[in-house]
Amino acid sequence: MKAVRFHEYGAPDVLRYEDVAQPVPAAGQVLVRVAATSFNSVDGNIRGGFMQGPIPVELPHTPGLDVAGTVDALGEGLDGLAVGDQVVGFLPMDKPGAAAEYALAPVEILAAAPKSVPLADAAALPLVGLTAYQALFDHGKLTAGQRVLINGAGGAVGGYAVQLAKNAGAYVIATASPRSGDAVKAAGADEIVDHTTTAVADAVTEPVDLALNLAAVDPAGLAALVTLVRPGGVLVNTTVWMPAPSDEERGVRGIDLFVRSDADQLAKLVALVDRGELRVDVAERVALDALPVLHARAAEGAVHGKVVVVPSAA
Repeated sequence: MKAVRFHEYGAPDVLRYEDVAQPVPAAGQVLVRVAATSFNSVDGNIRGGFMQGPIPVELPHTPGLDVAGTVDALGEGLDGLAVGDQVVGFLPMDKPGAAAEYALAPVEILAAAPKSVPLADAAALPLVGLTAYQALFDHGKLTAGQRVLINGAGGAVGGYAVQLAKNAGAYVIATASPRSGDAVKAAGADEIVDHTTTAVADAVTEPVDLALNLAAVDPAGLAALVTLVRPGGVLVNTTVWMPAPSDEERGVRGIDLFVRSDADQLAKLVALVDRGELRVDVAERVALDALPVLHARAAEGAVHGKVVVVPSAA
């Protein structure tokens, strides 16, 4: 089968489109015929060698943390799935990924794919959708009637976070650039702050119950978000290389989010998609053999929106 792998850490040009042996599922594993994976910024960090501590991978390594596809074979002793079932999942970050025609997945991370969007587009959901869900509900404990600030809402996680927060009955304040402002408004934000012209701390005049930081701000910018949170509230931060600050005097907790695979939560997101309550946005599709170019574009800041990567045989 065809796959993209890197045999050493480095720049995007270490990625190779090559022939590899088709994997065979062991007990507890499912072989998925890949309809698509997607690009996530962490893929570039893993390839560059910046995540060797928290995410040790064996070289050569196949990237691609999201998978959407069709069950092709089952490991010994599995039930509940059948060959031909359409599935989605967030693959283990330290194992071979789905930038290939076939991928192995632990059965426990898979959920049935949404029926209301093309199977390939479903690859845009798992990692970023779970990040938004866990930030808002696992860590932020968001409930109806609360005020939430989503800093950096113009990205893929932000788009899901705005939708999920609105679905939960929250009042949503979102920061976005003019390029992404219309999309954030369409996702349901009640207020939009253009962070290119206005400081967030100046624009948010009433305290929020939850601040969610999705942007690569500097430490001062992250600390400023804490001041916008009411006493007893929460700041959830996804830029894990910079720890979330707290304000102990006011009881504001800072939480660093490390997203985890959760098939039950993913199934909830799929159900929202199929009910028309959560929109899956795909900015573009690229072919698997163009993945090195996609990584290079991302390194230059030239990738905007969620990109799914499709094997030519899919």
